[in-house]
Amino acid sequence: MSPSPVVGREFILTLSCQDGPGLVYAVTGYLVRFGANILASQQFDDRLTGRFFMRVHFDFVGPVPDLADLRAGFDDVSAQHAMEYELVDAATPTRTLIMVSKFGHCLNDLLYRYRMGTLNIEIPVIISNHNDFAALAASYDIPYAYLPVTPDTKAQAESCMLELIAEHQIDLVVLARYMQVLGESTSRALSGKAINIHHSFLPSFKGAKPYHQAHDRGVKLIGATAHYINDDLDEGPIIEQDVARVDHNLGPDDLVAAGRDVETQVLSRAVKWHCERRVMPNGTRTVVFR
Repeated sequence: MSPSPVVGREFILTLSCQDGPGLVYAVTGYLVRFGANILASQQFDDRLTGRFFMRVHFDFVGPVPDLADLRAGFDDVSAQHAMEYELVDAATPTRTLIMVSKFGHCLNDLLYRYRMGTLNIEIPVIISNHNDFAALAASYDIPYAYLPVTPDTKAQAESCMLELIAEHQIDLVVLARYMQVLGESTSRALSGKAINIHHSFLPSFKGAKPYHQAHDRGVKLIGATAHYINDDLDEGPIIEQDVARVDHNLGPDDLVAAGRDVETQVLSRAVKWHCERRVMPNGTRTVVFR
């Protein structure tokens, strides 16, 4: 595992704009003028759309400028090239809200990785429409907000959720098998900062007990997809996917267990990459600098 970023000395710059000559020179030239040392640089030119994407991780050997000064200086560069950019301290943890229902494998996995320090996140609160994992949250000293959802209380529950997001200054929402469909206005409010996880089957099975449906059809591959949410159920921009091969020896419960393993791994990678500013929106798709 690579060393953790040094607080106040390492920064990450991500940007996108219309492709054209001189973009890399403009970015690296700016960093050199500030005395920055580039640790890693990745770029991608989408020839289908003409968009340019870049991620630069850099530090300083000598005096370190204030982050505000770095941003103010880069405003001129971004204006010249019509760039959309983000410049952050690489060590600052992402304030993350986790939402869960009655399946706790993804929540448990994220909490363990959080405790072990492999995810650079803070978790100010966990939200659930059930009380099943209140004790688990308490074992990590994380507040647990129980917001039951019925057709009559759905709008109120989502309003309370948005209030908690604002109160705790949440940067990322993770739907860790939260089995409620968010309303359109809520999805729009969380655009680009809410990640969902769901199973992926070939062929696809929806509704109750998808793994049992897959077993009945003799599926040979099971998998999971992590994606940003949008107004279309399970159809937001994809961040990460993976599969596991299965066969006739496995019963429905074995498929469930295998599927949960894949879901936890896919979701944790998506969260990690998002928090490290490795994921950039590209229309209905994403650019992921691994």
